[in-house]
Amino acid sequence: MSHFTIATRESRLALWQAEHVKALLEQHGHQITLLGMTTLGDQILDRSLSKVGGKGLFVKELEVALEEGRADLAVHSLKDVPMALPDGFVLACVMEREDPRDAFVSNHHANLASLPHGAVVGTSSLRRMALVRALRPDLKIEPLRGNLDTRLRKLDEGLYDAIILAAAGLKRLGLLARIRDTFEPGAMLPAAGQGALGIEVRTDRQDVIDALAPLAHPTTWLAVAAERAVSRVMGGSCSMPLAAFATLNADLLTLDAAWGDPHGVLELVGVHMSARVTDLASATALGERVAAQLQADVLTKGGTLLLPDAPRGES
Repeated sequence: MSHFTIATRESRLALWQAEHVKALLEQHGHQITLLGMTTLGDQILDRSLSKVGGKGLFVKELEVALEEGRADLAVHSLKDVPMALPDGFVLACVMEREDPRDAFVSNHHANLASLPHGAVVGTSSLRRMALVRALRPDLKIEPLRGNLDTRLRKLDEGLYDAIILAAAGLKRLGLLARIRDTFEPGAMLPAAGQGALGIEVRTDRQDVIDALAPLAHPTTWLAVAAERAVSRVMGGSCSMPLAAFATLNADLLTLDAAWGDPHGVLELVGVHMSARVTDLASATALGERVAAQLQADVLTKGGTLLLPDAPRGES
């Protein structure tokens, strides 16, 4: 029996995720405590992530706790984990995916199509902005930051006609009734890793890695490895409207990816590709091929891979 400490953000959803992992590890005979933390990403709510440092703002403090030995593992929503982890850290476990789709949440409208002209939709995800714009260019998209409960409260206060959220978070917190409609991936492609939980540890903690092995879900891990490879090669961050979603049928992995113009001028660019995969390396290779094709298609159609907030000369 081992005793481990889980570092987690303190939002209700993050705590649910940590408690879920805690319960599973306890079923395997381990003793678990939680270390709740507030990250910089939780504190900065008046600016979009693309302008203040991206996804790393949600994990940095947790990684410091791992580095200092105050915690042994950190539980993340995988879509919030940067594509490249710092030296000395590894994604040790990817758990079975919940619903990967985006959800349409509104108090007065049944779906995106039923929104009146000029209705206000809340999201701070550049990916969702690009995809909503492609479906309904007449809508007004306004920023929406904060944890899940904060976003729902802002909707209930009448600041938005509808908001777009990850279906997985709503389901995990028992808020299925708030979902008025779900977007099929063909209409709104999810973010890389959406719906999956990832567990980060230090690379030198083989004891923790071994303890997490029974929690891993190989099918999900292969799919998100391909998705994250697309994002990594594309330089994906909160500054690039980028989607990637993979499904595995037997050993055939099918991967779709889409790039949106950060300036909202060009149409979406998409790539669809399949390959037989047997391990993380072959799944990653498929993601890299999709990214290469996506890059080529973006440039062919007059797009740029220069992030809008990056200095000139950098990609």
